[in-house]
Amino acid sequence: MRELDSIAVVGAGRLGTALAASLRASGLAVDGPLPRGAPPRAGAVLLCVPDGEIAAAAAAIERGPLVGHCSGATGLEPLDGHEAFALHPLMTVPVGSPPTVFAGATAAVDGATPRALAVAEGLAEALRMRPIRVAPEDRAAYHAAASIASNFLVTLEGAAERLAATTGVDRAALAPLVRAAVETWIELGPERALTGPIVRGDVETVARQRAAIGQRTPELLPMFDVLVDATRALAGAAA
Repeated sequence: MRELDSIAVVGAGRLGTALAASLRASGLAVDGPLPRGAPPRAGAVLLCVPDGEIAAAAAAIERGPLVGHCSGATGLEPLDGHEAFALHPLMTVPVGSPPTVFAGATAAVDGATPRALAVAEGLAEALRMRPIRVAPEDRAAYHAAASIASNFLVTLEGAAERLAATTGVDRAALAPLVRAAVETWIELGPERALTGPIVRGDVETVARQRAAIGQRTPELLPMFDVLVDATRALAGAAA
């Protein structure tokens, strides 16, 4: 595809740096990562800038090349005036990631035209990602799901770590349990991955857990109560 003959990546943050390196390693001709405001000369320009800065960054690019962004929650509207596309890697990118960091992950893509969508899919495939089209009206929900799956999971593990610390148990002791739970969820789905006293209907044990949390980490009680109710509902749906 001619538009993939030259790619400019704008934004020298963690994501822009990783994407530029990975696309270059895939054999594409990549210019960047470029600082914002630099005039890109390429068939397609990929903006790796904060969501609130996409419109301004796009407006600074003269018409001609296809222009895309990497936002998960944003539609194509901030790219008005350009043949627009979106490419959002559904993953986190650690600092210093190797060029293969994107391989095996999913990318949420979209395009204002068939050609723009093909460019987004082509970039995803060059990165060895699996492209899935997410429509503009679905992107906020898609991004919320991604936040729940990543950030909220870390928040929950942080709460478990704080409570465990009151008993002398460290993070390393919890890690195998967390890994096993996530792997079981991936393999079997949420209902069949559930274990523990809530699923067994052991109300007395849950009450003792709640009392211990109230004594040792009372700030976690509201979260615990909400999650107990949610887990009971999930277990009931699986019954």
